[in-house]
Amino acid sequence: MSQRSPLPVRNGVNATRLRLPLSGPWETIHDYVLEKFGHIDHGGITERFLQGEVVDADGTPLSTSTPLGAAEFLWYYRSAGVETPLPVTEEILFEDEHLIAVDKPHFLPTTPAGKYVQESLLVRLRNRLDQPDLIPIHRLDRGTAGVVLLSKEPSTRGAYQLLFENRAVSKTYECVSALPAGTDPQALAARFPLSVRSRIHKTKGVVVSERVAYDVADSGKRPQDRRAPKKGRRRTTPIPGANSSSLVELLATGPRPNGQSTGAAGVGHFHLTPHTGKTHQLRIHMALLGLGILHDRFYPELLDDAPDDFEAPLQLLAKTLSFTDPITGEHRTFTSRRRLQEAPDE
Repeated sequence: MSQRSPLPVRNGVNATRLRLPLSGPWETIHDYVLEKFGHIDHGGITERFLQGEVVDADGTPLSTSTPLGAAEFLWYYRSAGVETPLPVTEEILFEDEHLIAVDKPHFLPTTPAGKYVQESLLVRLRNRLDQPDLIPIHRLDRGTAGVVLLSKEPSTRGAYQLLFENRAVSKTYECVSALPAGTDPQALAARFPLSVRSRIHKTKGVVVSERVAYDVADSGKRPQDRRAPKKGRRRTTPIPGANSSSLVELLATGPRPNGQSTGAAGVGHFHLTPHTGKTHQLRIHMALLGLGILHDRFYPELLDDAPDDFEAPLQLLAKTLSFTDPITGEHRTFTSRRRLQEAPDE
C-alpha cells in the first residue's frame, strides 16, 4: 500500500517521496541527499532543509544534522522551473461527485513529466477546479488528443481503476495516415476491416516500444481472449505469441483538406479499436500496415528531437470511452468533440 504524503498538494503538484538507506557512509540524511542530487541543485537542497521543507512520514521537518537511519522516507517539493504556457486548451465533457471526463488537446501531457509540470492536464485541472485529490485513472500520450477520465473522490477511486485493470472499458480511436504513392482507394478499402496482432516490448527509459518475433505455432492466439489469472494471483511466466491486438477500419480516403501534398496518394481516415493496451500499440500497428500515422515522430522511424510544431499535431485521437459505472450502474459513453485536422472531407 502506498504511503500518504504528509505534505499537501501545492500549486496542483504532489510532494515527492524519496526512500532513504538506513545505513551507509553518510553521517546525515542531508549528506546522502546532497550526494544523490547535489549536482542538480546543491544550494537549493540545503536551503530546503534549513527552511523545514523536507519532512519525514509524520510531517516532522528533517534538519541538516538529522542522522542517517532516523527516517526511511522523506518528502519534499521539487523546485518549480519557469514553464512556457502551451497554446492548447482542455475541455470538460462531464463532471459528477466521482468523475471528470476531459477532452485533452494534443501536446498536453496527462501528468507532470520532465519540463511539463504546471503545463500538464492534471495540474491544470487541480488548480482550475481546486481539486487537490484529482487523479487520472488512465493516461494518453502527450501527442494524443481525446477523452481522459479522472477520479475526484479517493473513496470510490478503486472501483473505477478496477474497470481498467479488468478491461471492462471500451475505447475507440481515430487516426489519419498518409497513403503510399500509387495506392488504389478501392483496393485499400478491400483490405479493411482487419485485425492486427503483434508482440510488443517496452524497455523502461527507452522512448519507443519494439516489436518482438514469436513462433509461428503461437501466431493464432488472440491476446484479448486469454483469461486473466484468478483474483489475487499474478502470472509468473510470460504468455507466448502476440500480446497486443487492434481492429482497424477505414472510414474514408481523400486529399488532405488543407491542400498540402503528402507526396503520396492522399490520406486515409481510420477507426481503431484496441483490444489490449500496450504502450504505443496503435502507432506501431498502423506503421506495421505501412500506414504510419501522420506527424508521428516515433514510428515507423524515430526522428531527432525537435521543438513542438503546433500546426502539425500527431493525427491520433482517443474518440470514445465507454463503461458501466460501478457506483451508479449507469452505462456511460464519453465522446471527444475534437476532429483530426488532416482528416479528408467525408
